[in-house]
Amino acid sequence: MSPAGAPERARRLIAIVPWVAARDGATVDEICERFQVDRRRLLDDLETLQFVGVAPYTPDLLVEVVVEDDRVWIHLPQGFDRPLRLRPDQALALLAAARGAASVHGAVDGPLGSALEKLARALGLADADAVDVDLATADPATLELLRHAVTDRRCVELDYYAFGADRRSHRVVEPHRISAFEGHWYLAAHCRQAEAERVFRVDRISGATVLDERFEPRPEVGEARPFVDVEELDAPEVVLELAPSARWVVEYHPVANVEELPDGGLRVTMPVTAEPWLGRLLVTLGPAARVVGGDPSFADLAARTASRVLGRYE
Repeated sequence: MSPAGAPERARRLIAIVPWVAARDGATVDEICERFQVDRRRLLDDLETLQFVGVAPYTPDLLVEVVVEDDRVWIHLPQGFDRPLRLRPDQALALLAAARGAASVHGAVDGPLGSALEKLARALGLADADAVDVDLATADPATLELLRHAVTDRRCVELDYYAFGADRRSHRVVEPHRISAFEGHWYLAAHCRQAEAERVFRVDRISGATVLDERFEPRPEVGEARPFVDVEELDAPEVVLELAPSARWVVEYHPVANVEELPDGGLRVTMPVTAEPWLGRLLVTLGPAARVVGGDPSFADLAARTASRVLGRYE
């Protein structure tokens, strides 16, 4: 199961809260089954939820969560009944995101399209098409091919150029998700060659062929994490064991593999493009991180970095 980072937890709670609040005591097992979350993580989420509310966060304005006899009740404070009011910048960001999604998933129509038209008029725009979103230079035909492969769960053979390593490769992947990040389209997939998840920048795919072979979805592929093209990182790797307090690392740094540990921590494999960067990270984390594998030169890097920093003070 993927690590429970803050963005993942927020998305999960946004889905769970209204569903449970609309029911008179859903069971813990029902919630776990519907939202594909394990029992321990759900109970942790519900405990955190009790501190959520609206300003000024007095007890009557906090979410009330009751867990009794293996059933869950969620009562929302009155402030949650107020209509949602978006600031102009939030409304424009929402409209731009919808236009970006339309460029790969097709036209936005139906109730959602009607809502976006109303949103555009509220912003003083003629219609939703007045916002044009251009995401990098990805080939529209390649995007369309990949979109259908994701939907149909068909394997794809890629001709891919890894910029950092300056090499081309041919590989068969199981495409799981297409997303936009900071002006580029990315494909999250399970790579048969690497036998692990990889993220490919679509504008660096020079050829793609959909195969007849179908695949079963892998829940661990395509979860939210930094969109770093790990294939282009021709770098040594380090394996770290992170304490629960250091789980945030996987949300801010590229990782090639993540494993849950019994104590709530993580074992992560990370590409290291620059030794000083890893040294600073290890010193920052202190006892919350331990090098347990990877390139042997990183075994005592934390101590060497700390000594070098202390030497400057002396």
